[in-house]
Amino acid sequence: MANKVMITSDITCDLNRELEQRYGVVTNPLHIVIGGKSYEDWVNIKPEELYEIFYKTKELPHTTAYSVGEYTDFFKKFVDQGYDIVHLSLGSNLSVTHHSSELAAQEFDGHVFSIDTQNLSTGSGLLVIKACELRDQGCSAKEIFEKVCAMTSKSHASFVIDRLDFLHAGGRCSTVAMLGANLLSLKPCIEVQNDNGGAMVVGKKYRGKYDKVLLQYMEDTIAKYDNIDPARVFVTHAGANPEYVDAVYQAVKAKNIFKEVHITRASCTISSHCGPNTLGVLFMTK
Repeated sequence: MANKVMITSDITCDLNRELEQRYGVVTNPLHIVIGGKSYEDWVNIKPEELYEIFYKTKELPHTTAYSVGEYTDFFKKFVDQGYDIVHLSLGSNLSVTHHSSELAAQEFDGHVFSIDTQNLSTGSGLLVIKACELRDQGCSAKEIFEKVCAMTSKSHASFVIDRLDFLHAGGRCSTVAMLGANLLSLKPCIEVQNDNGGAMVVGKKYRGKYDKVLLQYMEDTIAKYDNIDPARVFVTHAGANPEYVDAVYQAVKAKNIFKEVHITRASCTISSHCGPNTLGVLFMTK
């Protein structure tokens, strides 16, 4: 008889607590370093607190990946309970967390499978939910691993960035690009190329009032695809104006494409790289 299956993920999948509980997902925190202290994402620091420290100290946050040892301890407690584990990690092009989780998985003799989502935030979260649905259909951990790995290119993540200093501090935006965008008041769309290992690239550059920019971005993003999976869509933000978030949420709902429209708040790890007022519309294609 096959073992029970546990779906786990880095906290960077950005599912809210309600969704984590609905699907039975267990997440592990990554580390945030700011103000001379190290914190665990969503455990002893929340995104709003992260920004408060930044505004007081002017020190940009840094992130630290989960170590091999931490993953080993994290997996062990479930394997010891008789579970096989499918773990979905932050994309390998964005962090070393996947490599660490793969090394840790090797310690458990085929009971732990680590998936490189080649994505971030709810771009990974969409795949987490797919894994949970496959588990609930009775698939084994190995089957879930194989099926979800084949889906990574179908999960589409993009965000509009209001300020580039956070991306610049994380080494994902050059000084020239940051200064140019600031001088021209550009709001760039950052896209995850999940058919290229999850690399982040700059897409369309918007100008104008940010609330109007976000609505135009939403229209452009959804219009790019004619084979959208209608199951669900995420409006995920890193501390954006609630009125802007609601306006995008209502506009997405009005399209009557998706069965479920979720608003989620980006984790400290994601927020520390993109900064406040960032917002994305994330979904899958068939």
